[in-house]
Amino acid sequence: MSSPLSADSANFRLTDAVEAAERDASVAILMCSFNGERFLSEQLASIERQDHTRWQLFVSDDGSTDSTVDILSSFQARVGGERVTLLAGPRSGFANNFMSVTCLESISADFYAWSDQDDIWAADKLSAALSWLRQVPTDIPALYASRTTVVDEGGVDVGMTPGYRGIFSFSNALVQNVAAGNTMVFNRAARELLRAGPTLGVVAHDWWAYLLVTGVGGQFYFDQEPHLFYRQHQANSIGANAGFKAALTRIRKLFQGRLRHWIDRNISDLETVERLLAEENREVLRRFAQARNRGVAGRVAGIWRSGVYRQTLLGNLGLAVAIIFKGI
Repeated sequence: MSSPLSADSANFRLTDAVEAAERDASVAILMCSFNGERFLSEQLASIERQDHTRWQLFVSDDGSTDSTVDILSSFQARVGGERVTLLAGPRSGFANNFMSVTCLESISADFYAWSDQDDIWAADKLSAALSWLRQVPTDIPALYASRTTVVDEGGVDVGMTPGYRGIFSFSNALVQNVAAGNTMVFNRAARELLRAGPTLGVVAHDWWAYLLVTGVGGQFYFDQEPHLFYRQHQANSIGANAGFKAALTRIRKLFQGRLRHWIDRNISDLETVERLLAEENREVLRRFAQARNRGVAGRVAGIWRSGVYRQTLLGNLGLAVAIIFKGI
């Protein structure tokens, strides 16, 4: 009969083995840059400080005209060409840039992490994600995301992005993008899923990842603990989803028809990969797509039956208004 001491020793060895596996996991950090000279050096320094050290950085520059490429080249020269690869982006917007570098066949790793050029990563940014991702079988698409701490241009803390606690699913993803790409880390199965669908022209790379991974029945995890400082400034492509001002911005976009246009595109893209979706999610997509084009009564009833929802009560009230006024 084994003693308590030997059982504790076995558990200790198992913990050591898990931690060693996490340390050995390779991570491809996929950064997109464009005229990011103001804050880029701080972001690169925070990547270099990661407590998970087995990473390679791939930077797709979208035609910067400032000193961005010089900063990147200097960083590459200092840490080594084997750790940093500089690439030319497609010059057609941030989503296309992220999708193009994500889908490059020449990039291979156990896990992939999207990175903006102007954030600051906490030292445990990668290790926090890997601690969850390593629990998911390698053949199941898995996507990790988290809250962020929002800072201003001077690095002063001004708040946090929402901490959603509802159910994360395809029915939610159809009408809401809950997480920012700069927090996302995903496994190889999720990356191959991204390569199987449209690689250019998606609304947003992060929303597309959430749609695809939940759509095929993969696993999604939202970490309530932030491991990233998101820098809010005028040049951001998309601002932080935080605060009353952000809520007003979303409402304005709703009544301007922008959300409906984005959902049109998402549905069109999803229909190209419908064969990959779980059967129940194909039915959700079909009901939602058909109901959106009916009259008011049929639209309200049909979308309600499709089961789509947002994460908060206020969000669902806004969704109800959008359905009535054909804003979604």
